[in-house]
Amino acid sequence: MVGALAVGAYPPAFYTSMHLAGVAAGTVVSIGSAPLASALIERVVDKRRLTRRWMTGAALGLSGTVLLCMAEAAQAHSGPGARSVRATVLGVGLGLVAGFTYALYSWAAHRLISRGVTSGAAMGAVFGLGGLLLLPVLLATGAPLLGSWSNAAVGTYMALVPMFTGYVLFGWGLAHVPASTATTLSLLEPAVAAVLAVLVVGERLPPLGWTGVALVVGCLAVLTAPTRGTPPMRTAPPTTTASPMRAASPPMPTAPAPNDLS
Repeated sequence: MVGALAVGAYPPAFYTSMHLAGVAAGTVVSIGSAPLASALIERVVDKRRLTRRWMTGAALGLSGTVLLCMAEAAQAHSGPGARSVRATVLGVGLGLVAGFTYALYSWAAHRLISRGVTSGAAMGAVFGLGGLLLLPVLLATGAPLLGSWSNAAVGTYMALVPMFTGYVLFGWGLAHVPASTATTLSLLEPAVAAVLAVLVVGERLPPLGWTGVALVVGCLAVLTAPTRGTPPMRTAPPTTTASPMRAASPPMPTAPAPNDLS
């Protein structure tokens, strides 16, 4: 139920944050704060230690995301539509709420999966209940979706491809990595969006933005690089030969070592 409540709270906070603080700032604050919130949840609730590898990857990803935000904000200042300080602060605050709820439903889904629930069932339960909570919002504000065929087509595409397909794959990832790692890897989203804006829309990305993209890719490389396994222990051959009488006697049972977790 906690995950469903987080799913219901995330979209209003996320999209209102982009409306008030701007697309770049709202996206960066929402997505960039999620890994830190996820790590905090796992540290407080699950008592999970933060590894040096995760901290390195998170530092690279957050730094790259901030650089992308600065690059896009510098371009946005050249156009009209200046925002008030109050609206920007409120938008950043809602972005932090969005990041926390994103981390919360990711953690809740991972907890269900770790208890034996399949990833499809876990994501379906969390997002199904969350979708029911969002139905009043759809009824109150969703009229433009049916205003034209193009709006309906875009809404259908958003529901099937980024949402349904994306979160099915996200649930599969949560079955294999902790929620903090999954949310940190999602820092790749603004980097991919910036590259697509250059390749598809024709926007220009300054060198500061490309540096941010490189740092986010470095975060992905750090978190997904395979770790070197520990070599198996080699048993030493016996140095003495047992007598026939000792060989015939059964071995003495050994008591298990205390605090043995193997």
